[in-house]
Formats: sequence, C-alpha cells, structure tokens
Amino acid sequence: MDWSDRIGSRIKLRDLHILMAIAGTGSMAKAAAKLRISHPAISKTISDMEGTLGVRLLDRGSQGAELTAYGEVLLRCGINIFDEMRQGLRSLEHLSDPNSGEVRLGCTEIVIHSLAPTIVRRFSQNYPGVQLDVKLTNPGEYQILELRERKIDLLITRATGQRLEDDFHSEVLFDEPFVFVVGAQSEFARKRRVALKDIIKSNWVLPSYDSAPGVLIAGVFRANDFQPPRPAIKTVSIQLTKSLIASGEFVGILPTSVATLDAHQAALKVLPFKSSGPRITAEIVFLKNRTLSPAVELFINCAREVARSLVRSPGA
Repeated sequence: MDWSDRIGSRIKLRDLHILMAIAGTGSMAKAAAKLRISHPAISKTISDMEGTLGVRLLDRGSQGAELTAYGEVLLRCGINIFDEMRQGLRSLEHLSDPNSGEVRLGCTEIVIHSLAPTIVRRFSQNYPGVQLDVKLTNPGEYQILELRERKIDLLITRATGQRLEDDFHSEVLFDEPFVFVVGAQSEFARKRRVALKDIIKSNWVLPSYDSAPGVLIAGVFRANDFQPPRPAIKTVSIQLTKSLIASGEFVGILPTSVATLDAHQAALKVLPFKSSGPRITAEIVFLKNRTLSPAVELFINCAREVARSLVRSPGA
C-alpha cells in the first residue's frame, strides 16, 4: 500500500474525528448528532475509508455500530494523532507565554490525601498561570487505561502491583517504610513505650491482604515475627483508614509520608518503634514516545524536587 496514493491524500483528520465520534457514541446516528452533520455524510465517510484501506472498520447492526479489530487500530491512530497535535499547540502556547498551559494529573486516593497536595501547592506557587486538572483514578488497570487513552498526562501512584507494558515509563520518586499509627488521644499514644506486641490484639483497620498494599503490609507483620492479624475493618480507602485511627478506637499501618503529610496529622500519632519488612514506593508514570508539553515537564521536575525533600527529611 503506497502511503501518498492511498492513505495520505485520502484519509483526512476529519475522517478520523468521525470514527472517534462513532466509537464514543456507539452509533452513526448519535455521532452525526454530536458532530452536527448528516447521517449520510457519516456513512459515506466510513465507506470511503473502508474502500481506501480495504478492510471493514465497523460492524453495523440494529443496536448501533461497533468497531472491528481494524477499526480499533485506526481509532488508536486517531487518538494519538489528535493528542500529538494538542500537545504541539500547548508547546506553541508555552513559547509565547512560559507561564501557561495545562497539566492533567491522575492520582490514586492514597496520593490525593498525602503526596499530591504538597506537589500541587509548590507547583502552583512557581507557575500560577498553569492550570492543573487533578483527577482521582482507580488503582490497578483502570489508571493505566486512563494514560493509554490520553485522558491524563501523567499518573502519580503507589506501587501498582502489576508489571507495566513497554510503552510506559515508570520512575520511582522515592520509597519509604511503613509505620504503625494510633489515634493521638488513644491509650497507646499516652504511653512512653509501646511495642508491636502491645497493639497486636487491637482493632486493626487494614487493606485486604489480597490487595497490592495488603500484600506489603502482611509482609511487614511477618518480618517483625507476627502473623498478620485479622482486621476489624478491611478497606483500601486511605481517608476512612485515617479517620478510624484518629478516633482512637483502631490502629493501623501507613506509609510514613501518608501518616505525616495530611490534615489528619494532628489527630494521629506514629508509634516510635522501627519495623522491618517491605517498603512502599511512590511512582510517576507516563507514556513513552509521547510528546510531553513544557508544562507537564515542569510538573514532573517539581514532583522530583518534592520527592527529594521528603527523602532528606527525618523518617521519610
């Protein structure tokens, strides 16, 4: 297939935009309404592309239109092309005004309630003209899908518990130990000396041991010669975990920075004994071979600076 004769001169950005609209709405009729063009024009565009490429892009049916495997491949091309154009325009904007642009950041809940506020505050102070769009992303495969579909520019997350594919770049910002945490007004907080054996039979609030953070936490108990206790409350919600610990009725385990970089800090007390076992990382992840806007590059550098300051600080 010759590019200039059969593709470059016959498939336009408008055609890819139409295919993306069909994929997003699930039907040609809905895509036509969304784009405010006629249904016959939509149909002709798809037919012309199928003729040019020699493959079927859509399966049409009474329930709408569904992309074939060939259509999915072309859809990814369209997403990539429009994203690169968008990033290029951001770079042009930055050249005319260095204090401009947008950063779309994805964070898991544990990062939203610990590390992210410190990075976001510093970045906003240094670059007040750059707009930050911070989104809560679900852990696991969903957050990676958000990156792949270019709905976010980068992701800050804890250890993902999964091997990233080769098209992603993952950089460890820092790693840190877990600490044992109680409520600041609890009986354990008032004692001068507390050991793990003193709290092991307490009411624990912990993530499920079959989750990524739960596996690490179970390893902490075993490394300190205790079997992981049966938690009274199982949750991966960091906000709920800290609220319950702050009540004084529960104890828990948190990464060091999570126990200290938050509004709940005054209501929590880190028990002053060191524990062995696994450490947990904070990572920044983005797509390889993708043009990053200058604003995104600046944000990544800011995240690195904050991470270095945490590593230098006591207990981090």
